[in-house]
Amino acid sequence: TGEPIPADLIAKIVAAENYQAAYFNVRQLLYGLNDMAWHSIDKPFEGDVELFERTAMAPAQVLPVVEGAAMSPAFSHIFAGGYAAGYYGYKWAEVLAADAFSLFKEKGIFNPEVAEAFRREILSKGGHEHPMTLYVNFRGHKPETKALIEKMGLEK
Repeated sequence: TGEPIPADLIAKIVAAENYQAAYFNVRQLLYGLNDMAWHSIDKPFEGDVELFERTAMAPAQVLPVVEGAAMSPAFSHIFAGGYAAGYYGYKWAEVLAADAFSLFKEKGIFNPEVAEAFRREILSKGGHEHPMTLYVNFRGHKPETKALIEKMGLEK
């Protein structure tokens, strides 16, 4: 239409940015726990899939379990496409991104020294050193969850 988006609509969009962030976070943790459990067994599985999932996801389960429901048979993401035992990587990537970006926010988004340190310590080294060593060289400490918790609006 060519009309600007009304300010009240923009305010609603911004207010909804972290809608259900806690639920989404827990869901990702549940998926990661389930993935790691399946890829940690050392012999062919012949048990109850529903019970296996419930046990694997119990440490992060905050909502009631739906009886008779098992996600594993339909969760091809963890069994096909190269993500076997790696689903946790989505949440870990969020932790790394938020923690790294917090340094940019602290020192200035366009701070050339921070940008150069990121290029020098992370981007240019690739797989030549352990990833945690590279990250600590850039950030000055191991990744912390604080920035992600704040980004998701869950610090309250």
